[in-house]
Formats: sequence, C-alpha cells, structure tokens
Amino acid sequence: MKRTIAFWAVAAWCGGAAADSGYQVMDILTESSPTSNSRDANWKPATGLALEVSGLEWIGPDRIAVAVRKGEVWFIDGVLGDDVSAIKYHLFASGLHEPLGLMKDGDDLLVVQRAELTRLRDTNGDDVADEYLTEAHGWGVSGAYHGYAYGPERDGHGRLWVSLNLDMGDRANNHTGWRGWALTVGKDGKLEPQAAGLRSPCGLGVNAEGEMFVSDQQGTWVPATPIHHLRRGVFFTNPEGIDSQNLPGSPLKLSAPVPEKVSYPEALAKLPEMVPASVWLPYNKMGRSATDLQLVDQDGKFGPFDGQLLSGEFTNSAVNRVFLEKVDGEYQGACFPFLSGFPAAVVRLTFAPDGSLFVGMTNRGWSSLGNRSYGLQRVRQKGAVPFSIREMKAKPDGFELTFTEPVDAKTAADPASYTMTSYTYLYSGAYGSDEIETQPLDVTAAEVAADGMSVRLRVSGLRRFFVHELHADGVRSKSGAALTHANAYYTLNRIPKP
Repeated sequence: MKRTIAFWAVAAWCGGAAADSGYQVMDILTESSPTSNSRDANWKPATGLALEVSGLEWIGPDRIAVAVRKGEVWFIDGVLGDDVSAIKYHLFASGLHEPLGLMKDGDDLLVVQRAELTRLRDTNGDDVADEYLTEAHGWGVSGAYHGYAYGPERDGHGRLWVSLNLDMGDRANNHTGWRGWALTVGKDGKLEPQAAGLRSPCGLGVNAEGEMFVSDQQGTWVPATPIHHLRRGVFFTNPEGIDSQNLPGSPLKLSAPVPEKVSYPEALAKLPEMVPASVWLPYNKMGRSATDLQLVDQDGKFGPFDGQLLSGEFTNSAVNRVFLEKVDGEYQGACFPFLSGFPAAVVRLTFAPDGSLFVGMTNRGWSSLGNRSYGLQRVRQKGAVPFSIREMKAKPDGFELTFTEPVDAKTAADPASYTMTSYTYLYSGAYGSDEIETQPLDVTAAEVAADGMSVRLRVSGLRRFFVHELHADGVRSKSGAALTHANAYYTLNRIPKP
C-alpha cells in the first residue's frame, strides 16, 4: 500500500497530499495492512500482531528489529521491497516489561525495560533470544503508571544513555531513584547520573557532532515542548525528581530555591544550575508531545536536510525538523514543520540503509490525530523537495534564512514579505504555559544573496532566551511557488557578537 504523505497541516488529520509533496509513504504494518503470505514455518504471519512500536533498530541489509511496547521484539524481513505480501515477521524476544527503545550492540540487542537495561543474546543463531542478561539496573521502580524508562542510545563519545520519566499517579515516588534524570551506563553496568529536571524524556538522539539531545514533553514545570542538550551537572525545568540530588553520585546540587511564577528568562537568572532549552517547539504550532530524535545523515537521499534532527510528534502524528547551531558554546536553533498525516502517534524513527525513514507508531491509549492505534511506515524522498526554509541562523542584528531552491528576488527582498514576533513562557508548576511577553518585531531589511539561496533579515528588538517566530508568507521561489511551510521558530539563547 503506497500513498503520499502530507506536509504539515496544524491540528488536522491529513489523509494525503498532492503528488508533488516530495515524500512517499508505504505501510509496512498497520491495523488495515494486508497479512504476510509467508509459508516459512519459522516465520509467523502478521495476523493478530499489534505492532505498537516502541523501538526500532536496523540489523541487516533488509531486516529491521522492532520492539513492541507490550513486551516483544520482532524481526521483520523484506521491508525494503515494494511487495508488502513478501514481508516476513519473526518473534525474537518476549516477556519484557514495556520496552521503550532498542539498540544493536555487536551481535546483541540492548533494550530498556521499566526496571533495567537488558542485553538480548542469541547464542545458537536461530534468531530467538535465549539469554536475557541484566546490563544495568538501580533506578527507582514504583509501579506508577508513567514510570517509563527510555533508551538506550550511544553518543559520539561512546557513552550509553538512558532517560527516566517522572512517576505520576497514586503510586508515584519521585523522591529517590533518579526519576526525571538522564543517566549514562558504564562498561561495568554502573549508573552515572548526568542531568536532572526532566518530565517525560521520551526521545534521545545524537547530533552530527556526537552530542546527545533529549526531547521532553509539555506539562508541570515544562511550559512547552523543549529539546535539551544533555551534559553533566545541569538542571532543565522540572524539579519533581530533584531529591535524587542528595543520593551518592549526584553530579549537581541546586544552589538556590526553584523559582515559580516568573518568566522563563528570569528563572534562568535566579537558578545558576538551570540551563536553557536548545529549542522550544511552541505548543500546537509545532505539536504537543515530542518523541524520538533522529539525525539526518543520508548524503542527500532524504532531501537537503543532512545535519538536522528529525523530531517525532505524538499527539499531532507528525515529524518535525530541528536545525541546531552553536553560538558562544551554547546550542540553539530553529524548528520547522515537516511531515504530517501519519495514521497514529509517531514514537520512534530510524533510517534504513537506502536512506528511507522508518516511522514507528503507537497511541498507547492516548489520543492522536491519526485514525489507527499503531503502525510501521516507510517514508521515501521522491521527486522534487517542496520549496521550504532549510535553515534559520542567528546573526548579531537578525537572522539568515537559507532555502531549498532559489527565491524570487523581488518578493524575498521585500521586508513586508516577513512578519516576526517574540515571546517566552511562564515558569511554574502549572501544566504548560501560554505565550507571554509577546512583542512584534520589525524586519527592517531583507538582502537576497546573489545565488538566490539565502536571505539576510535585519530585525530590531531581538531578545535573549525568547522564541522568535517567523512567518515568510510573501516569499516566492524563482519559479513562483509559495513556501510549503512559511513559519519557523528560533530559540535565541545567545545573540551572536558582531
């Protein structure tokens, strides 16, 4: 089953898009997928398989391993062909406690369950795990509904990361056990806590420089959806698990009380250990609950976005783009709408050897804009990439935009083609925040590069630690096309020096 996938339509379910959307989708398995017709006795058909994807890992030329949140790991073969009926499913492991990640490590697979990091080992080569070995454990497990554990992911320095959700509900216990923290795992299995202040850190991902990032989700003490740069000894936003700072091995101890009911920039000034989000994804404009992070490193096979991160979006069933840059030693950048119209909540992302993107989905009882409960789909770049803003970089007096194709010099050089505002959030224990301290920004000049691929915007009134929202509705391409997405959102933590 093939269809084209829509580029972003905020807060609306999109069943398809024009053929020039540039990306084609193929169902591997969803609730309405055809059943595999494989007759190999060692392989099971897809009948009755609820593929509620919670982990993805590529393990062979045409084989993907898929963790299912209800406790299984499946091998799926034949997914890079065009014949869905030739796809074969094989159960590799079962009996796991809500695995929410999957990673290949040598010949083994590593998976995080609620209570431990587990090594799955096939010792006799029959494609069935016969050893389930504890790789690491020691975080708090209370039985609370939201007491999830995510990962693992390895950064460019070889460190293995896991992240822990806060407990929520009647059985919650966030006072011990590193709830709301990100940790690394040493070679001896020893947990090494690194960063605190997380709420629902569902997605771990490494950028092109090998640095680890994590997505969090809007809620108490988290005013909107952030993407954070993980490093040792920092605090982000949510203090509900901060009591673990008193445990042996804690890399930080807050030096001041956690402020409340102040603007986010003011909170950063009041609490030295609190570091800014690298990127804010404004509520509903860019989604409501970010999930997996996946680096685009496909040498152009997935469009002109190499070096950027893709961010899964749960509630809005979408995939967004994130451009990061480092200014004065601090990561910051912009987010852009990218792909939407997925049939269920997007939870996990991974690239195949051919440069196509595999998108794993599960609603897990919560609502999303999709019309199905789970699925696995393959997204391929086909045809021309629509006219889009590819990057947004901070400058001392504004921003530089680069595009996926040359712009029309007349419309792109007109300051009236652009509108901008900036805003921040209220930092408090409330569930999310409205945008506050909103101000319009004056685009005073727009200078088009000779090749038409970039535009330098002069903008007055830049504010540090504020989100700077751009709408470029008046810009046209050289061929006369409007931008597929005219909006972008830049989190300005550092204003570059002249």
